[in-house]
Amino acid sequence: MKGKLLTYFFLLTGAVIFAYPFLWMVFATLKPEIEIPNLWLLSQNMSFKNYSIVLNKIPIIRAFFNSLFVSLSITASVIIFGSIVGFALSRLNFYGKNLIFMLILFTMMIPFQITLIPTYVLIVKLGFVDTYAGLILPGMMSSFSILVFRQFFLNIPQSLIESARIDGCNNLQILFKVIIPLSKPAVSTVGILTFMSSWNEVLWPLIVIRNEKLMTMPQLVTVFVLGGQAEGQLGVQLASATLLALPVVIAYSFFQRYFIESLATTGLKE
Repeated sequence: MKGKLLTYFFLLTGAVIFAYPFLWMVFATLKPEIEIPNLWLLSQNMSFKNYSIVLNKIPIIRAFFNSLFVSLSITASVIIFGSIVGFALSRLNFYGKNLIFMLILFTMMIPFQITLIPTYVLIVKLGFVDTYAGLILPGMMSSFSILVFRQFFLNIPQSLIESARIDGCNNLQILFKVIIPLSKPAVSTVGILTFMSSWNEVLWPLIVIRNEKLMTMPQLVTVFVLGGQAEGQLGVQLASATLLALPVVIAYSFFQRYFIESLATTGLKE
């Protein structure tokens, strides 16, 4: 009993230490500017003034829906295309399959900065600057998603796939009617990580988007803070950062069980 209490004490202490910076940021947005340096979370003068300033100075709501549309579009396409390629590499036999898989793994080692300029030139040639397509198209395929789906699909019994074939299902029907419903942990992992990555992306939107109406939240918050519109007010800057982080925190809180399950069960099986 004492051992369990000691374990729970250390776990609770670790959780408080880990969560305190985020909680301090949230509560600091509700305090007057002069009280923000205090480490104590609560204040007698708490208000939503900083959030009001952010909402009045920049189109943060429009930017939220821009980010939501772009992130959900990228996430959906990565899940669909990644699962199709992962199924082909795990369950279909064709010439050069292992070579293709090795090439996909190789692309994971290439930093995004190396392909940044060629990708931008391509987007300019296609006329997708200052469009949603310019934000979405470069992120529609992910090597990481292909790897996760391939490894997870290898753990699904072949007998289920053969039974579906006997029932007359083609490969796409097998994938979306049999395999995907059994792969919620993998889908959740890819979905959460892709959504977080696309939601927090700043560099690419800064390059391809000039129109404020098309800016994503990270881009708009960056311009707001670094461009001087926040006027050096720490509370206002923290309020914009809180609004930026909140959707990711909410999304992870709903899907964390599947995310942890996938990390625990998806191995690198050959």
